[in-house]
Amino acid sequence: MKNKIIQYSILGIVALLLTTGAKAQESDSLRTYLKIAAQNNPQVNASFSSYKASLERVPQAGAYADPELEIGYFLEPMETLMGRQKADLTLMQMFPWFGTQKAARTEATEMARMKYEEFRDAKNNLYFNVKSQWYQLCNLNEQYKNTASNIVLLKQLEQLAIRRFSAPGANSSGGSSTRMPALPATPAATSSSSGGMSGMSGMGSSPVTSGASPSISSGTVSAGAMAPMGGGATGGMSDVLRIQLEIAELENALQTIESNRIAAEATFNSLLNRDQHLPVMVPDTLIQLTYLANDQAVLDSLASNPMLAMLDAEKRSYKAKAEMDKKMSYPMFGIGLQYSILGKNPVDPSDMSSMNSMNGKDMVMPMVKISIPIFRKKYNAQQRESAYYRQASELKYADMFNVMQADYRTLKQQLADASRKIALYDKQYQLSQSTYHLITREFSAGAASLTDVIQVERQLLEYQLKRSEAVAEYNTRVAGIDKLLSRSSFE
Repeated sequence: MKNKIIQYSILGIVALLLTTGAKAQESDSLRTYLKIAAQNNPQVNASFSSYKASLERVPQAGAYADPELEIGYFLEPMETLMGRQKADLTLMQMFPWFGTQKAARTEATEMARMKYEEFRDAKNNLYFNVKSQWYQLCNLNEQYKNTASNIVLLKQLEQLAIRRFSAPGANSSGGSSTRMPALPATPAATSSSSGGMSGMSGMGSSPVTSGASPSISSGTVSAGAMAPMGGGATGGMSDVLRIQLEIAELENALQTIESNRIAAEATFNSLLNRDQHLPVMVPDTLIQLTYLANDQAVLDSLASNPMLAMLDAEKRSYKAKAEMDKKMSYPMFGIGLQYSILGKNPVDPSDMSSMNSMNGKDMVMPMVKISIPIFRKKYNAQQRESAYYRQASELKYADMFNVMQADYRTLKQQLADASRKIALYDKQYQLSQSTYHLITREFSAGAASLTDVIQVERQLLEYQLKRSEAVAEYNTRVAGIDKLLSRSSFE
């Protein structure tokens, strides 16, 4: 008995771990897709390759100029006092003014930093696009489930209408004896065909609205609208046909959503640089993100934005270039060595002068070379050019910072609007749900028409669809703020 208890405990722990792992995998699916996108996206990889290429310019900028070797050969030896000169070899190495190489390395380093910030900006844009497309898919998943559950409810009402039409005394007004079967409390019940959806465009709008609008327009009934019935009298077979028209319209909306899903998944997979036919796993429920931030802290964090950091690196690179141009306007020094190959002159053996001792002896001559930058206009123009470019970078930085501050204020206002919409739709849904329960009881008692039931049910569906769009918009705005602040979070 004790062994069995231990076995059951182990099995329970394993089942719990498996369930926890499955939930963690589901919650971390967006994190996984973001990592895949960062590793595989061609644009991000191209930006990183450009950054690595720019790093190779740093050692190039700090290197000395190559030494120069000059070789001169006399086809006929030239007679000199020291002998017959056959060839000259000259080796020269030039050196820039002190500090020129350091300034050049600084400029190259800042240019490489600019490329790195471009890489960061490309990665942030990729993260935002992946998150935005992800929330679009989640939004369509919610729309698909709600629409499918509404179809199930309409089919239940269709069966009720058929029974009322087929019941004895259907043409009489005593329809109160016919009871309505139990209806779902909410039209958001999950259906077997809610496998994933396609996307809304921009940062919150849904591309499925046009496809599903015929079935969710507020307070109206579409082409299959049912005329009101008075005093609980049944509408006969016309009620059945009108319900079938509603079902056909919602089934068409489901097909539109499914078609949009295929296109949205292709777009999502293209961001991950993988086969566009692969399925995209999304959670069953679209959850509103939790976002809390201090305005002053956010504005202080804007300096970490890659675009601002790139302009700052550009300004520093032009500052270093101006310093290098100034150093280049100073003289350059060269140190060299000249080697002359001499042959012996024929001499008189009786001549014992000291010159005969050096006859035919090769000559070695140290050399110094100095450049004289006397044409100052080009050097002054180079320095003024760098100064103007630096000033332009500072002004672009200030302008970009102002634009980002305004963008943050706009995103925050849009975030507040989306939050108010979510609260509004929740309240409207709760009120509509209470209305729905009341009107179904009235319909069962013959005090309300089938049209009234359908209209309330359509309102329930409409508020749920609008809420899912508002949640997707809210989450997308949060992703926009993360992009603005260059946050690498994977929420």
